[in-house]
Amino acid sequence: MYSAIGLGIFVSVADHGSVAVALPSIANEFETDLPTVQWVMIAYALTISSLLLPMGRLSDIVGRKRLYIVGFSIFLVSALLCMIADNVVALIASRVLMGVGGAMTQATATAILLSAFDESERGKALGLQLSAVGTGAVGGPAIGGFVVDAFGWRGVFLLTITLAVIAIAVALFVLNRRRTDGTRSGDRFDLVGAVTSTAILIVFLFAMSNGAEMGWRAPPILAGFVVVVGLAGFFTYWELRNRSPMLDVSLFRHRVFAIGVVASVISFMSISSVRFLMPFYLQTVLGYSPGKVGLVLVPAAFAMIIMGPLGGRLSDRYGWTAFNVGGLLFTSAGLFILSRATEASPVWLIVLGTVTQSIGTGTFNAPNNSSILSVVERSKYGVMSGFLNLVRNTANITGIAVATTIVVTVMGAEGFEPSLAAVSESGAEGVLGAFTSGMKTAYLTMSGLVLLGAALSVLKGGRRRTLDLSAGTSTQSGTSRTD
Repeated sequence: MYSAIGLGIFVSVADHGSVAVALPSIANEFETDLPTVQWVMIAYALTISSLLLPMGRLSDIVGRKRLYIVGFSIFLVSALLCMIADNVVALIASRVLMGVGGAMTQATATAILLSAFDESERGKALGLQLSAVGTGAVGGPAIGGFVVDAFGWRGVFLLTITLAVIAIAVALFVLNRRRTDGTRSGDRFDLVGAVTSTAILIVFLFAMSNGAEMGWRAPPILAGFVVVVGLAGFFTYWELRNRSPMLDVSLFRHRVFAIGVVASVISFMSISSVRFLMPFYLQTVLGYSPGKVGLVLVPAAFAMIIMGPLGGRLSDRYGWTAFNVGGLLFTSAGLFILSRATEASPVWLIVLGTVTQSIGTGTFNAPNNSSILSVVERSKYGVMSGFLNLVRNTANITGIAVATTIVVTVMGAEGFEPSLAAVSESGAEGVLGAFTSGMKTAYLTMSGLVLLGAALSVLKGGRRRTLDLSAGTSTQSGTSRTD
């Protein structure tokens, strides 16, 4: 079963990275500017993020294997439409459809994978998932660059089509509906909750993505946050009173669940800040070529591939606290190392910082998700799979927005244009130093935030428990251990 889901996860993640590499070629062919062609990525990511929760809940009701296969079929058809698109508008529209299929597969993948393992091996399953994600993150840009050079940008989607066909075939023959679906909830689909949650995500992602550029006090941004707060209040009210809620918000009353989600948000915010700012630093400040930038960042990706399964397996045996706290401490240390970077730092310092952070992230992620899922019924793993992916996506966007705001604020305070575009376009003396100062401040801030996450994880406790909803109490599972 892992072969089917692992391949599916790899295809989804690798597609995202390979398309990013193809953006300049797409812009050249359609004779459009980069801000316009970036919507090829933005539309896809926004669609997935907005639909993860509804699709996850739908899979609990109609069946996870069914939704997974349908999702990959939509993914396949939309990839074909992308390959034959004759203008950028058609390409963006096809990517929106691709995002619908991607939301279906991503929202069900974790739930299906967990169904292949016993409760005592939950961390192992989540670690294997993280390994597949890491492999796709490494392979996507590398494979995409080769394909674009050899066959042009349309070759990227041809490769996606080929891999998607294989993934669907493997899933049809390997996935067992009885095991993947488990005991379905039998509930009705909460349409009001689905529409409300989708609206919240769309408005929130718009505000966070544009806040740094438009200004956080700009009327559209402030209005966006007001709308988000209002919709979130209504969503909470509706879900608490609905017999078949989209998301059981009462789970946030459980310390393990609430702290686990907060720690996960902090962790992914730190990851996204590094992934976003480091290429700017390596290319514009240190003068590395795009190819060399990729080589510098590859060791960190491999560190996550290795530590994900290892951390997950060990947490099954020894409990999650040591790996939650230790992983976040490593992450904080990696960010602190990166905050020491200057305009003339040696490459080993960057490799050391990114690898240390990735070791921490890989160690933390699977045990933390395992702790979150320990208080969730197996019949609701689908919606929780979507929720965990939603947490990751929104935290990534939030992390980029926060890091960007810190950098441009420092640049403005030092007398330079408060814009990342000025880093590559401006020839003014000192602008690279101002950017580096801002980046150091951003990484130092994130390092402190991650330390807060580590402190919270101590409070979460280290005993694995499974929620007995029928009795209304939390009971210790037979495989529980203390740290």
